[in-house]
Order: sequence, then structure tokens, then C-alpha cells
Amino acid sequence: MTNDTATTSTPAPPAGPAGEHRQVTLPEDRYATELAFLAAHDTGPRPPGWLLTPRAVVTFVTGSAGEALALPKGARPGAGTPRRLVVEQKFVGERALVERCVVTLAGERGLLLVGEPGTAKSMLSELLSAAVCGTSALTVQGTAGTTEDQLKYGWNYALLLAQGPSRQALVPSPVLTAMTRGAVARVEEVTRCLPEVQDALVSLLSERRIAVPELAGTEGAQVHAAPGFTLIATANLRDKGVSEMSAALKRRFNFETVGPIGDVAAETALVRRQSRAAVERVGAAYQVDDAILEALVTAFRDLREGRSVEGWEVERPSTVMSTAEAVSVAGSLGLAAAYFPGDRDVLSLLPGHLLGVVRKDDPADAARLLGYWDGPVRRRAEQGSATWRALWDLRAVLEN
Repeated sequence: MTNDTATTSTPAPPAGPAGEHRQVTLPEDRYATELAFLAAHDTGPRPPGWLLTPRAVVTFVTGSAGEALALPKGARPGAGTPRRLVVEQKFVGERALVERCVVTLAGERGLLLVGEPGTAKSMLSELLSAAVCGTSALTVQGTAGTTEDQLKYGWNYALLLAQGPSRQALVPSPVLTAMTRGAVARVEEVTRCLPEVQDALVSLLSERRIAVPELAGTEGAQVHAAPGFTLIATANLRDKGVSEMSAALKRRFNFETVGPIGDVAAETALVRRQSRAAVERVGAAYQVDDAILEALVTAFRDLREGRSVEGWEVERPSTVMSTAEAVSVAGSLGLAAAYFPGDRDVLSLLPGHLLGVVRKDDPADAARLLGYWDGPVRRRAEQGSATWRALWDLRAVLEN
């Protein structure tokens, strides 16, 4: 019987043997129901190799704004796919940014997502890859130890010694696998790779093929990219000087800057949603009330921007007060409340966690946090806010 009632997205269980659990579920598994629904919902033209239309990819990432989408008449979705579905918002940011990213990928051009740490660049690249080609796992993690082989290919040395160079002995990199499938490859933290490793991407993105000199004279001497292949790279602005990208490589990418969340209500909702999910994932009840979350997000935003919401000047710490860090702190407060119930007020734990975040890059930033307490926190306490009064009374925690 057809299900015509509106439903919210229900994450699919992780693939694998029964009873298998994962700390992190890939988006193509977690949102399998949404992906199947959107493939049937929008039957418009798709770029070569794409599972969804560009419009459906944007909807998958940004959500349907609470609206239940309905499949067109005559659509025949797979088993278990509902006829109506509310698509969850996964990336909190400008829809126009997501649309530009999708257009870049549809044009088979490289996409480089840049921004401060903790602005969801990696998450956005995962979501885009999952929606475009059905997998976000074709990934190379950029480090100082990343080699050119990890971007191109290696060898199965047992087969190499037994049979000599052959396609069977060749071990493709995630990038090479994406090329042959016409899929999306991901390179995380590209600026952390050494310049000679980055240079391997220049010819790959311009010529769209990889030469295999060991197989010269055979059909396998050149591996060509199938239609649909492209690459998404990410880079943190804080790491820009680790291995500065060459001008030649920059020209192969369209740059998109992923900034902090502009709206305080949207950021608070995201911190609440993700920290709640982290606590409930371990089977505990979430016990961080809204007043604490609002104070946490407000403190992060004030310190990040160097100005309070009231317009008071704030000395910015050198560390990045990212939304991802705010989620981590909120999750820690939730776990403390669940595992140590009644030991202490959850709000009393907030100054210590903020101090831990602020001191990550420079221990001297503890003085800047103390200055924040003596400024906006004290002023809000004097204006009668009970939450900020309680935080002001905890000032001594920051002096230890």
C-alpha cells in the first residue's frame, strides 16, 4: 500500500553485518532514504554520472525548509521509499553558496572550499559527494606525509614481482578510482601537502588523465577520466602558509569561502541538535537547557567576532572559536550531566570548558577570556540576567 503521509527523514542503519556499529556513519548511508526519494522526486536532466539533478543536490544539502515534498504521479521509487518526505537541513549556510558549488561540479571543474577551521567545509564536501555520485569515501587526507602515490597509484608488490607491471598489479588511489568511475574525489587539507604533491593535481585537473609509465606500450599506459569526474578540495585559512598553493593549481579550482554561521538562532539550533545527537548516541538523556546553550553560543560568537551582541569591544583570542568547538563543549556538558547527575550544576562547568578551548593555541589567551568576563559577562550580570550573574560568580574558575 502506498504511504501518502508526510514523514521526516529517518537515517538508514549503517551498512554491514548485523550488529555492526560505527561512530560516524557516512552521509550516503545515513541519508539513504532521502537520496532515493530525491532521485525519484526530480526527474530532470542530470550531468553525466550524477545520481541526482543539480536542483535535488541543493535540496539534499540545504533541506526542504520543513515542507513535505511529494513524488510525482507515476513515479516508482524503490522499496521502502516514502511518497512524501521532509528533507532535513544538513548544512547551515547560504543556499547561494551551495548552488555555486553544485554548478562548479556540474561543469566538471575542481572545487576548493576554504575557510576557518570548524566551518563545516569537510561536511559540505561529504554531502556534495554523496549526493552527486553516491559515495563520499573516495578521499585523500592531506598531510606533510602525503605522497604522490596516494593521489595517483601504487603497486601490489607481490603481483608485481610475480607477473611484472600490469593493470592487475596496479593499486588505484581514491582519486584514480573516482576518475575511472566518473565520480567525485575529495582531498582534505590540500595546503598541508608538500608542493611537489600538490603539483600532481595540476596535470590531473587539466589533462584529466594519469600516465602510468611502467605500462608504456600497453592499453593501460594512460588512464582517462570518465565523464562526471571532478575533485573537491578543502583548505583552512589558518594553514594557508603550510604549503602555499601554486598559481597554476589555483587556476584549476573555483574557490568558495565557507564562513561562520551568521544567525545566532541558527547557530544555537545547530549546536543544540548536534550536541543532543552526540549525547543520545551513547544512550544518555540530554540535560543541557536552552539558557546554558544560548550563553555558550553567545560567548563563542562574541569572542570570535571581537564584539559583543550589544556592541561592546571584546579582545579576540588567537584560537578559532568555531561552531564545531561549541558543539564539542555542549556535548561535553551534556555527557557530564548524564554521567555525573546531581554532582554540580551544568552551568558551573562552562567556564572551565571555555578556558580549555581558548588556551589551545596560546596559553596567554586565558587573560583575554578573563577580560571578557570582566567586560560583557559582568555587564550582563549587572543588567539582571540570572544566567550571566551565575557565570560572573564563577570568575574565580578562570584564575586557577
